[in-house]
Amino acid sequence: MRAVVARVTEASVVVEGETVGEIAEPGLLVLLGVHVGDTADLAPLMARKLHELRVLRDEQSCATTGAPLLVVSQFTLYGETRKGRRPSWTAAARPGHAGPLVDAVVSELRNRGARVQTGRFGAVMSVRSVNDGPFTVLVEL
Repeated sequence: MRAVVARVTEASVVVEGETVGEIAEPGLLVLLGVHVGDTADLAPLMARKLHELRVLRDEQSCATTGAPLLVVSQFTLYGETRKGRRPSWTAAARPGHAGPLVDAVVSELRNRGARVQTGRFGAVMSVRSVNDGPFTVLVEL
C-alpha cells in the first residue's frame, strides 16, 4: 500500500456535484493506493501508521489531537512512468481487490477511534484541499 498524506486546513470530495466527504478543520488528506500484491493484513498496519503519523502542528498526530482524515482511493499512485510517456497501471490492484482493502483501512481507522470521511471508490471525484505548510509525505508499506 502507498499513501500520499497531506496536512490540510480543509478538504472535500465531490462526485457529480454532491459533496460525499469533507473535513472542515485541520487534519489529513490521504490519497490511498493499493498494489496488486497487497493483502488484508496490511490494512491495520496502514491505519495505525496514518492515525499515529506525527505530521500535524507541533509534531502531533490524528491519534493525539482527534484531527479528522479524508481518505480517497487513488490507483494512479502505482502508475509506472519510467518507460515512455504513457503510464502503465499493471502494479495497481484491480477494483475488486483494491476496494475491499481501502474499505478495510477506513474500517481499521474508525475502530481506532479516528474521525474519517471518504471519497467514493471507483467514481470520478473532484478533490479539493487547502494544504497546510504545505506539508506532504509518502507512506509505503
